Amino acid sequence: MGGLGATELLIILAVVVLLFGATRLPKLARSLGESKKEFAEGAGTGADDDS
Repeated sequence: MGGLGATELLIILAVVVLLFGATRLPKLARSLGESKKEFAEGAGTGADDDS
């Protein structure tokens, strides 16, 4: 039980392509990456402020 297999990942990818379209996927991935980076920076600075 637990992890996702190759078939499940392919199904999820197909659904994402159908929902957003192939042309918008790079922009979506870029914005998700930037959001993750901003969150990590914010979480790191927040830990320093607690001291």
